[in-house]
Amino acid sequence: MEPGRAVPARSKRARRIATCTAIVLSAGMLLAAPASADESAPAPHGATVPRVPAADAQPSLTLPKHPAKKKSPAASAPGAKNTFMPVRPRFDVDEDGYSDTLYRGIDGNYYVVPTNGGDTYEFGLHPGDANEKFKDVITPGDLNGDGKPEVLALSATGKLSLHQTWNTPGAGYVGYADWSGTGWQKYNKIVAVGDLTGDGRNDLLARTPSGDVYLFAGTGGITTSPFKAGVKVGYGWASYDQIVGANDVNGDGIGDLYARTPAGDLYYYAGTGKASAPYSARVKVNYGFDTYNQIIATDDATGDGLGDLMARTPGGTLYAYDATGKGTFLKRTQIGTGWNVSSLFTGQGGNPDFGKNELMARTTGGTLYWYYAKNNGKLSARVQASDSGGWAGANIGFPSSLDNDGYADLLENYKGTLYNEGSRLSSGWSSYNALIGPGDLSADGKGDLIARNTAGDLHLYQGTGAGAGFVPKVKIGYGFKSYTLVGAGDLSGDGLNDMVARKSDGTLYLYKGTGSATKPFKAQVKIGTGFNTYKKFVAPGDINGDGKADLIGVDGKGDAYLYTSTGTGKIAKRVKIGYGWDIYNNLY
Repeated sequence: MEPGRAVPARSKRARRIATCTAIVLSAGMLLAAPASADESAPAPHGATVPRVPAADAQPSLTLPKHPAKKKSPAASAPGAKNTFMPVRPRFDVDEDGYSDTLYRGIDGNYYVVPTNGGDTYEFGLHPGDANEKFKDVITPGDLNGDGKPEVLALSATGKLSLHQTWNTPGAGYVGYADWSGTGWQKYNKIVAVGDLTGDGRNDLLARTPSGDVYLFAGTGGITTSPFKAGVKVGYGWASYDQIVGANDVNGDGIGDLYARTPAGDLYYYAGTGKASAPYSARVKVNYGFDTYNQIIATDDATGDGLGDLMARTPGGTLYAYDATGKGTFLKRTQIGTGWNVSSLFTGQGGNPDFGKNELMARTTGGTLYWYYAKNNGKLSARVQASDSGGWAGANIGFPSSLDNDGYADLLENYKGTLYNEGSRLSSGWSSYNALIGPGDLSADGKGDLIARNTAGDLHLYQGTGAGAGFVPKVKIGYGFKSYTLVGAGDLSGDGLNDMVARKSDGTLYLYKGTGSATKPFKAQVKIGTGFNTYKKFVAPGDINGDGKADLIGVDGKGDAYLYTSTGTGKIAKRVKIGYGWDIYNNLY
């Protein structure tokens, strides 16, 4: 880690109380410090106004009318088997033979869009802890043969839980978890791939940040060990920023897969039915797919028995890609608009993110305003989050979620005592002049804090997951006195959270996360110059819906510019997203 050396630290996690369904936000600057009790410390500001995203209009979706199932083109190919095995839908909640679309809206609720043309309805997918937000939701299909699909819910701390679904016309929900397994936080992507091994049972594939791929073969059970232990079946997959389990694409009854590079090249992996080597060599089947922020599996949408795909642009337009039976597609067809309201599709290709997708701004008069991501490269209209003028002079920060609710925490350092939404955490923080919250840095799924003291030393305070304390600090670096530090999420595209540092001369550096608590960052990499033009600089998390962290700068005129991640450790050319932001004296 440059400048200086590193040896990580631990922290005590700050607890954010209150705000219904807010959204996660990123690491701004704030004062911070370790622990010690002082019950006589004066009270800081109280809790802010609840921050709740607006319920936007439902998106449109126009799918083909359901024809009678017909024979796949692959089944008629020379050498094809006489018995055609049509693809089995993996989220067919209304049991009409077609997968339905399940997504989580910006408002935090889950919705089902039936492919039979029925009305969209809210789906009851809630964790046992009402405050928890799932990091990912996966639909592996019917795992036990009862005709109903199962749902896998992944927590930020790596607990994967299996739930059965229940459905009535216009309503649906999942029951309590029938099985749970831990340790899944070591993977940056878990993919439902259909049946890879040829035994008629659906399987999972999981990828590590280093690019190793593991197969978890289905057992046919749902209450005890629904999947066998993971077996490494590949490596080098870190080069892909999206992986989509498309189910059976070529009509042989075996699950197939697509993988996309950040440059937009799309590769097809045909399933072999062999557990030891589940995929044939990759074949490039398309290019230009970098125009999409998510590629989504739909199973068979056209009635030909082959798995198809959808793809969403940052603007929210949805396109269908119908399979030809050879791994390629017919010409794309527009099937919907307004889909930026989806913060998470089941079956989407991008790595899931967790911790912050929002921004807090304070006016020169001391009023707080809140903005949340619209998943299209834009922020919402501002929402007043405090009494007028009530936060003038307050020393605050807005780090990524420190508990399991997935929303940023509003911290205040008041005379050396740290508060979370008015709830006292600890004293002893007066030696720090900046604190950032990139998210989980130690790969345990719990949000962490980095505190910089006046000498420029960095300390890591590793979170406990409860949002109310930290593990004892560890020094991880020095020489950062002249830097502006921000961070919220994964900028480099490997699923590990990163930190960005701006030097006083305007040079911008990326510190890629390692997932190790003893050395949380790799050496600095220069990613830009001229960033001293910005009077305010902040990391709001993912703004354009691709799961990667973005950056925002505001210049002296008050114009706001967005820098999105390319998924390669670099940032794209800036895009102006606002003006008049000179009314704010800081962003968090």
